[in-house]
Amino acid sequence: MLNTFFNWLVETIWSMGYGGIVFLMFIESTFIPLPSEIVIPPAGYLISQKQMSWFGVIASGTAGSLLGALFNYVIALYLGRPFIIKYGKYFGVSKSHFEKGERFFQAHGSISTFVGRLILGIRHYISFPAGVARMDIKKFCFYTSFGAAIWVWVLAYVGYFIGNNKEKVLAVSKEWSLYAVLACVLLICGYIIWHRKDSKKTANIPGK
Repeated sequence: MLNTFFNWLVETIWSMGYGGIVFLMFIESTFIPLPSEIVIPPAGYLISQKQMSWFGVIASGTAGSLLGALFNYVIALYLGRPFIIKYGKYFGVSKSHFEKGERFFQAHGSISTFVGRLILGIRHYISFPAGVARMDIKKFCFYTSFGAAIWVWVLAYVGYFIGNNKEKVLAVSKEWSLYAVLACVLLICGYIIWHRKDSKKTANIPGK
């Protein structure tokens, strides 16, 4: 069944083009369990065959991810935490999944919508606590798009060099996602250190 589904995804991307990527990544970015590891790599393979472009794949993949994340954000914004906790299980969002994303959001703040897009088991649910917390929509879109673009690039790069071998794609994409998360953590730590030093300098300026 997995082979049949994977082949259907390849055929969908072939026939629907960039619109198909937007649609599938929209689904992947909501609470529906469709892994992006089997959506973007076939598009990366098509890039290697010169039937798609890097810009088109990354732009459409990022757009679909953002739309799906906004879908979750709006649900949480208007229906609230009690509704998700009570009825989320009927839509694939268990209490444990929601609370996992909530803890991650509370621990890392707005930047979690960026880092969360790169972490398996978090990226599908991080938009819910952001919506409940009424995170600024501009910041939400920026961080979500930035994180999604990196993730789409990683998967497209894997597909570009590996092709449509799904077993190898899944293994390599998980390894590369770890590298991407580590790189982001280093960047965030660097930003925090720089921001604190800059704040201290500003505080020491007379009249501030």
